[in-house]
Amino acid sequence: MVPFIAPRLKRFSKEENGSISVEALMMLPLLFWAFLAVFTFLDAYRANALNLKAAYTIGDLVSRETEVINNTYIDSMATVFGLMTKPGSESRVRISVVHYDEDTDGYYLDWSANRGFANPMDDDRLAEIRDRLPIMPDEERVILVETSNTYVPPFAVGVNITDMENLVFTRPRFTGLVRAEL
Repeated sequence: MVPFIAPRLKRFSKEENGSISVEALMMLPLLFWAFLAVFTFLDAYRANALNLKAAYTIGDLVSRETEVINNTYIDSMATVFGLMTKPGSESRVRISVVHYDEDTDGYYLDWSANRGFANPMDDDRLAEIRDRLPIMPDEERVILVETSNTYVPPFAVGVNITDMENLVFTRPRFTGLVRAEL
């Protein structure tokens, strides 16, 4: 059977005549899938960049605050984050002020506000993310903005539904401590 098929396959591979409409029909699904895949990957990249830019914006806004922050302010920051990221996706924001104590070599929570995360920021969570926290001098404070946004791809081309999470640090700009009454 192989001697019968081999010469025909060799002859078929050397043929150069064909019908462009048949070839186009064969390649069109692949080209269409490639277009959808590129669109989906670029959309995921854009959503991640928007999430990161929104986190930096919130950190910058909080760092410039000289008045006491209240729940209304935190709610408005969550709203800003939702408006800056992909519409219709589930977004979460957690804003915290953390300080470092050199004597105990530990990070401690001054205050935290949570909008959408399942668990609030506490000392256990700080211990979990210790490797991701910045190196700080003694009694230095930093504003920690955690954001998460659920990304749902527009087309099923191999990108899964995922949570895009960011952790952004900002030093208070005009005061040594951003105060809150929550």
